[in-house]
Amino acid sequence: MKIKRVYENPDPADGFRILVDRLWPRGLTKEKVHADLWLKEIAPSAELRKWFNHDPEKWEEFKVRYLSELDQNKKAVTLLKEQLKKGEVTLLYGAKDQQHNEAIVLFQYFSPNSSD
Repeated sequence: MKIKRVYENPDPADGFRILVDRLWPRGLTKEKVHADLWLKEIAPSAELRKWFNHDPEKWEEFKVRYLSELDQNKKAVTLLKEQLKKGEVTLLYGAKDQQHNEAIVLFQYFSPNSSD
């Protein structure tokens, strides 16, 4: 599994590309995104996204809250797990901040070293 900003050029090595944002990325068409799946259901809730507002000082609390949401979101989590079993997956996100975004949390959540 990889993480990539949706504004970066697609690469064949990306494998199955999944957009994990709740909102469609500004200024991009479906053709430019090259997403195989838009899994907006796995994104943070609108309330959590607005509360976080990409504020690095809220990052640790955001992760806790988002992980809690993921634990309650069995359908979307299962769908992503199934896709990961099939081969390479790249999680796409639109945030400018490459250190503090939901794709980072998802990567950690689904990493082989994390507990189920």
